[in-house]
Amino acid sequence: MRNRFAKILATLGPASRAPQTLRLLHEVGVDAFRLNFSHGSHEDHAESVKNIRRVQEQCGNPITIVADMQGPKLRCGPFESGSIELKYGETVSIELSEALGKPGLIRMPHPELIEALNEGHILKFDDGKMQVTILEKTDGVLKARVDVPGTLSDRKGINVINAVLPMSAMTDKDRVDMAFALTQDVDYIALSFVQTAQDVIDARKIIGDKAGIIVKIEKPSAVEELDDILAHADAAMVARGDLGVELPLELVPVVQRQIIRKGRALGKPVIVATHMLESMIDSPTPTRAEASDVATAIYLGADAVMLSAETAVGRHPATAVAIMDRIITAAENDPEFWRYFDQIELPHEPTAEDAIGQSVRSTAKTLGCKAVLGYTLTGSTVQRISRERPPCRVVGLTPRVNTANRLALSWGVLPIVMEDPVNFDDMLGSVQTVAKNHAGLAKGDRIMISAGVPFGRPGTTNLLKIETVD
Repeated sequence: MRNRFAKILATLGPASRAPQTLRLLHEVGVDAFRLNFSHGSHEDHAESVKNIRRVQEQCGNPITIVADMQGPKLRCGPFESGSIELKYGETVSIELSEALGKPGLIRMPHPELIEALNEGHILKFDDGKMQVTILEKTDGVLKARVDVPGTLSDRKGINVINAVLPMSAMTDKDRVDMAFALTQDVDYIALSFVQTAQDVIDARKIIGDKAGIIVKIEKPSAVEELDDILAHADAAMVARGDLGVELPLELVPVVQRQIIRKGRALGKPVIVATHMLESMIDSPTPTRAEASDVATAIYLGADAVMLSAETAVGRHPATAVAIMDRIITAAENDPEFWRYFDQIELPHEPTAEDAIGQSVRSTAKTLGCKAVLGYTLTGSTVQRISRERPPCRVVGLTPRVNTANRLALSWGVLPIVMEDPVNFDDMLGSVQTVAKNHAGLAKGDRIMISAGVPFGRPGTTNLLKIETVD
């Protein structure tokens, strides 16, 4: 059992794929693993899923698996000599073609991009290292001014600023990868480069209820439609890599705060990702700024923080996880951490679930309850309790393994797989056993029980009972 509330999501890769490393990462703090479908074969990912589930079985803890789709990554074409120099102030041509580019001419194989671009639009290359502004468009050929010079190499990535591209967040590759991931019973599918709510709706038609959907917010257009996008998603990721390229850097912390607040208001987990402990790809310790960055995400109420290259290809994957665990724990032990949640007024719907969730927080504070044990089939009740950020452990009791696995990503939730009680006395006996054997509670500790009567029916949460561990 973790001594913290926020969760850690770690990316798998060559540095962490081995079964013994997977187990070590889980033991030192990883609650969820990310499979990056931009890299690796289906066979690699299937092996990783098998090894994660084996660790889950050995350790007895539900683990979330996230399959992260590559998305429609735009890239320039190759060049005759492998690269060209973009010189400040010069005018270059951009055209649709599969042919090789050359000095002064950039060719790219994306008709939808050429079609969407007009005068005034900005293109950034290679994660923002170079930048051009479109000056004119004639017969499908663009003229652009170089604003930020540099060496542009073959097939470097392209980011389009201030334009919504007429393309889906799912490519043909994504659809194949998504279908495969669903056969592996992953818990979440992460959609890359979401632009509108329609992208999520389209994905839902394929995914159904087989997995949750995480929307990666990395485009300004997605920020503008954030409310609609979140309404159709199950969770969100603040993907600060591309977001920091397409938005002015000074706005990234503002948007991060906005996404966390809106996700929490909806009771949907929010993950903060990218460059959290980036220096630990090589170094055994992070910078002070990185430690502060992780802590800031925790203070803002993020459900989870993510490690990318640090665990995928880094030299110190387990150390990076252990240090992130320490940073989270230190932030959560700060009394100011809890005062922040008192200042944020959440919207509440006129439902028994929200009434109980609101009561859990105030009751935990008033009586000093150590845990709330919530029975749930779909996870929605426990998720509504989690969003309240009660100052106690949230134990999610569910008969469904897939519900428990998804809840492992949610703030403060300790998911446990167990059958629904058959009657009230059975419920009280089961809760006592769980409290002592799984939640680390002692005799005399006060707890709360959230359940629905009659038992076993989804959407019937209507009971909050206060008990003492005997």
